[in-house]
Amino acid sequence: MNEREELLKNWEDIKLQIKNENNDISDVAFNTWINPLKIGNIINDTVQIIVPSEHAGDGTGVGIIKNKYSSLLKVTISEKMNKIYNVDFIGESPETEINETGLSSRNESVSSYNSVDYLSSDQKSNLNPRYTFDTFVVGSNNQLAVSAAKGVAENPGSEYNNPLFLYGGPGLGKTHLMHAIGSEIIKRDPSKIVRYVTSEEFTNQVIESIQNGSIQKLRVIYRTVDVLLLDDVQFIIGKDSTQNEFFNSFNELRNQNKHIILSSDRPPKDLDKLEERLRSRFEWGLTVDITPPDYETRMAILRQYAKQINFDVDDEVIQYIASNIISNIRELEGALKKLYAQRVSSNQVITVSVAEEAIKDIIKETEPKKVTPDLILEEVAKYYGTTKDTITSKKRTKEIVIPRQVSMYLCRELTDTSFDEIGKVMGGKDHSTVMHGHNMISSELSTNTSLRDDIEKLKKKIIPNQ
Repeated sequence: MNEREELLKNWEDIKLQIKNENNDISDVAFNTWINPLKIGNIINDTVQIIVPSEHAGDGTGVGIIKNKYSSLLKVTISEKMNKIYNVDFIGESPETEINETGLSSRNESVSSYNSVDYLSSDQKSNLNPRYTFDTFVVGSNNQLAVSAAKGVAENPGSEYNNPLFLYGGPGLGKTHLMHAIGSEIIKRDPSKIVRYVTSEEFTNQVIESIQNGSIQKLRVIYRTVDVLLLDDVQFIIGKDSTQNEFFNSFNELRNQNKHIILSSDRPPKDLDKLEERLRSRFEWGLTVDITPPDYETRMAILRQYAKQINFDVDDEVIQYIASNIISNIRELEGALKKLYAQRVSSNQVITVSVAEEAIKDIIKETEPKKVTPDLILEEVAKYYGTTKDTITSKKRTKEIVIPRQVSMYLCRELTDTSFDEIGKVMGGKDHSTVMHGHNMISSELSTNTSLRDDIEKLKKKIIPNQ
């Protein structure tokens, strides 16, 4: 049995499945638009669906079916056939023939539609309309990233910057740029299918689709887009099923010259514990970093945000915020928003002295963290994919001993804490145990390049400006 024969055999079930799984399709709508549809040819994994002559006419009926039901047909066909298909719509006419081998007609296919799920165009993209290139403040810290982002938006699918990998600390504008790319692509070509998703959302969707037995449907959704934007890709580390699904989706999309944009808090080479096959692919395209904004850029960001929320604030207040919050755009805007809320609620004039009192907690939070054994334990646990409680437990497996000894070493090297005090933090270990752990790491560093690299990366995470 060939593909078309198998599809014909399942065709009635496919149509009924669409009706049964979608409560918003009435009996009238089903009998009018879906039930009369017929199968034509299957060419290059594209199923030609024949629209009856009474609907084909001037193309209006085809347009209605395409816009309302194309995605449902595509997903359900792919799920039933266990293979990803696109769909084409053919208007039936007196010249259209359907024989045993399929469609034979002089008519051209009237439309081709690559919708990916049950949602409307603006919903499925998940894009925030506020995040555009026009609302993004360009400075020396992000100029290259903005240039690269605009390059993708103007010419998606170009090989040299596919994938585009944006990295930098939290609150520096990576997400804003990703949304701006997607919005600009749709603005230039509304037919483009763009999907933005966070790694956490993607992971949850993978888990749910595995549990529900709908993994094929998820693959259709993600492997038929024109542009995929995955935010905070570092969070798929350690999630085997998620990494595997994304790896295969990545390959499928790039082979079709579809564009992939990724963001992370660090470059691909520093994505420790990520599968090597993924890390190497992330480096295929263009990797660009975004650094904290300089003073002038912080001023520009604050002025633009004040204008956006219609906040007439004294420039000295803007200067005070820009001088004291230096590393995070989100915190800059948060400080200004807090002052605006205070002005609205109390009708109080916002002066520098008022600002000092109102946002002192925000400014305190932006000060560099003091390096403590507890902070070191937190970063080591995160780096090795474990927990502080596990490191400080009595377990002695190899997977735990290394992070534990590394923690002991870093506590001694980066703080003034004594061996006895480190032992208490490490779950009640004695002086000699901590000294032994420190000495083991010290002796290994001269010959173990992998360990030396781990230690250097951890130091940068614990003391970012070192």
